[in-house]
Amino acid sequence: MNIGVPRYLIVGMAALFSAYHIVLANYTIDIPERPGPIYLAMALYGVATIVSLLPWGPVRMPVWMATFNFATVVAISLLVANELDFTREGGTGYATWYVAASGTLLTITSTRGRHTFAWLGIGFLVAHTFSLGPVGPAGLFSLGIVGSASWVAVSHVLSSGLAKASKDAQRFVLAEQEATDWQAAQDAHVHERQFRLEQTGSMALVMLERIRETGGDLSDAERRDCLNLEGAIRDEIRGRKLLNDAVRDQVMIARRRGATVTLLDEGGIDDLSDEDLDRVLNRLAQAIQSTSADKVIARTVPEGSDVAITVVGLHSAGDGESSALGQDSLEEDVVDIWLEIHRVGAIGS
Repeated sequence: MNIGVPRYLIVGMAALFSAYHIVLANYTIDIPERPGPIYLAMALYGVATIVSLLPWGPVRMPVWMATFNFATVVAISLLVANELDFTREGGTGYATWYVAASGTLLTITSTRGRHTFAWLGIGFLVAHTFSLGPVGPAGLFSLGIVGSASWVAVSHVLSSGLAKASKDAQRFVLAEQEATDWQAAQDAHVHERQFRLEQTGSMALVMLERIRETGGDLSDAERRDCLNLEGAIRDEIRGRKLLNDAVRDQVMIARRRGATVTLLDEGGIDDLSDEDLDRVLNRLAQAIQSTSADKVIARTVPEGSDVAITVVGLHSAGDGESSALGQDSLEEDVVDIWLEIHRVGAIGS
């Protein structure tokens, strides 16, 4: 969010003021001793003004441009003042247009964020006025130096205030966006937790009612079903997005035949579209269905990889007792399946 005066309005007003100074310079061209330096000053001022008011580029003026503007103020002041007779009867009138022109150029410089160069220009105008013997300190008012300094001061205060207001507004927008994102994340977390609770309840409800009816006196088969349900509930917590109905069914079938199945979702597939996620999970269900391994481990791969899920199936070379107990016996395990399921569709994945 940017808070400020529209750029075209500033450019338009500055262009009008600058053109007015050129008109005054032409109107009083007969007052200076020689018109040549005056025309040179007018041309130099016109170039500096046009370059400073170009409607494209960054709002903050480049250093080289601010330096050029300061040099222009010095140059036109010397070129014009050296051709004027400040003791002239009736005064110099509008022939001292360079002061107001310099003030306008320095105000543009300050408005575009280069306050130091603007005040350096005002300082030069003050020093130069003091150096004009016949004029002296009174020239600060009669020539309009005080007026130019006032315009620069107003520009400095306004541009600084608007810049601060813009930064404050940007911080407010950022804080509001962060709060919105946090609330969205909280809502998503609550929704997912509610979904997991409902899923868990639907799986365990029948067994819980059976436990209540029998007072906990379950058959061996029912006890094994309890262990399988415990694993399914654990999947809902640790498996998260690795689960759909097809995966749940195949995992339960594998556990009922005595296999140990572990699902670990570490967040690597959170960014998949619904279509890609369904394809990946259906391929996972097929992999679990196709293996007769005693131990099956499915794990998501961190983001940045072409692979979404790795599936490893291990056969116990022993009597299978360790697998049934859920114990690790890596020295006896033989790989039955090693599968990488890619994030995007590919042959064999």
